Amino acid sequence: MRYGFYLPTRGQTAAPEALEALVERGEALGFHAVVIADHIVFPTTIHSKYPYTVSGEFPGQRDALEQLSLMAFIAGKTSRLRLITSVMILPHRNPLVTAKMLATIDVLSQGRVTVGVGVGWLREEFEALDAADFDRRGAVSDEYLELFKAVWTQDPVSFQGEFYQFDALRCLPHPVQKPHPPIWIGGHSRPALRRVAKHGDGWHPVGANPAVPLRPPEMQAKLDELWQLTEAAGRDPSTLTISYKAPLYDVTQSGEIDKQAGLERRPFSGTTEQIVEDMAAYEKLGVSELIFDVRSETLSESLERMEHLASDIIPLAEG
Repeated sequence: MRYGFYLPTRGQTAAPEALEALVERGEALGFHAVVIADHIVFPTTIHSKYPYTVSGEFPGQRDALEQLSLMAFIAGKTSRLRLITSVMILPHRNPLVTAKMLATIDVLSQGRVTVGVGVGWLREEFEALDAADFDRRGAVSDEYLELFKAVWTQDPVSFQGEFYQFDALRCLPHPVQKPHPPIWIGGHSRPALRRVAKHGDGWHPVGANPAVPLRPPEMQAKLDELWQLTEAAGRDPSTLTISYKAPLYDVTQSGEIDKQAGLERRPFSGTTEQIVEDMAAYEKLGVSELIFDVRSETLSESLERMEHLASDIIPLAEG
């Protein structure tokens, strides 16, 4: 099992010195990866429902550092951590420019980029960015993934898609990783699973929150569906990486509160022993990477959470 952590993109812990302290300590503690979320702008009025809270309200403060710029910054502050876009909203950016930026970061980080992708949920952000049609974002995303792979592996390269086209050109250097950086697909819907089966090197769902618990039985059902879809696509399911994100968006709904309310305990909540049991259960399902949320309002508390995870929880899970 490998372990990663969320990097803040807003608040006082998103200051340069705090970000550097977090990734340097995470690397020293032996974490495998750091994941970076994606938002570019936040319209002041949002009617879109956020998929990872029970209320549907977005929990952030509606500010965020830009994902790929932050990724490049972190690449220069680390030497071993995998750098994961978690997830990058594919239709937000020009796909050719995005492919070049990701290839550049992969070259400069000496092959440490993992491209986690999703189709997005915030219609108002799509409209503000003059991005692709929100209602066709799935088809757009599939095409952009095909474009990425072409740009990263062919020279010269041309592309003639429904949503984007260009004649023969050179877009070098290619990424260090061959044939290209791993592509992990976020989401847990059937279209997302089909996207993994056709385009992905891994599945990277969010779980362990009240809106989307993805408890072991639910996770097993999704994996069974994914294996079937992957085999139907003529691919080997065993080649897929399964990376599970366990954030705590609804922090008031802890394991204890869930218990008092008569609800089933949320995965990765409760006592250290319960969390260790959860880690073993997901590893048994085939999860090979767990991403935990150590973010806090202060750097000191974020570092304490990271230390607790690395010193008290992970050793028990691996013991």
